[in-house]
Amino acid sequence: MTVRAVLTVLGVLGAFVLFAGAPARAGENTFIEVTPNSAQAGTRVDIRASCDNDNNRQADVQSDAFGRVVLRPNNGFLTGAVTIPGNKQAGDYSVELRCANGGTATTTLTVLNMTQPSKGPNTGAGGTAGEGRGTGSLLLVGGLVAAAVAAGFGAFGSRRQTGTRS
Repeated sequence: MTVRAVLTVLGVLGAFVLFAGAPARAGENTFIEVTPNSAQAGTRVDIRASCDNDNNRQADVQSDAFGRVVLRPNNGFLTGAVTIPGNKQAGDYSVELRCANGGTATTTLTVLNMTQPSKGPNTGAGGTAGEGRGTGSLLLVGGLVAAAVAAGFGAFGSRRQTGTRS
């Protein structure tokens, strides 16, 4: 192949790459994220969004999980945080972003409502299971007493007897 043929092929390929690429469509960069997307009722979640790169104006977020929140510009994104009410029923809730430029996006937040334990599990001799002095304290004291008795017998048994043998 000649240099001219190689340049022609490269020129055709370059033109194809330049003109074949699809132009960016409006709304491709409109999104909303809730972190974590599964959260216990009564905890805080962070929200990050983008309004198709129009992120210098605040936007509204609405959800039955927590009500209305205003997101503010922050390092090229729109961000905010909200606490899910502690009495919120468990379930999946839609979180809807409404941008000032008319764009919208949605995601799902899963609210968990698990009861929190008030004390450690009752697993036997665990020190956190009971109140006051548990069996763990008694075992510790008993072990120390047994070690002291064993040390005493060891010291008594290793003493040499004085006197003569016949």
